[in-house]
Amino acid sequence: MKAIVTVVGKDRVGIIAEVCMQLAAFQVNVLDISQTVMQGYFTMMMAVDVSACTVPLAEFCKAMDAKGQEMGLNIRVQREDIFTAMHRV
Repeated sequence: MKAIVTVVGKDRVGIIAEVCMQLAAFQVNVLDISQTVMQGYFTMMMAVDVSACTVPLAEFCKAMDAKGQEMGLNIRVQREDIFTAMHRV
């Protein structure tokens, strides 16, 4: 199963590294990634494969949210099908 991870917050060194290390700790593979810095704010969107995730998706989502809070960022995880349905025009 695929999911979309979004990360938003004030830019600083190491955001990508910390987020990717957290994903790796759950055996979540990054399939595609896009990031930019706009006026000092970091934004990143990743397509990830959660099929080998070591915990249920709901628990993974909570862990990523907690990591975001710890880092001073907003990290959100959504199943790809739900993300797509929510952003359909």
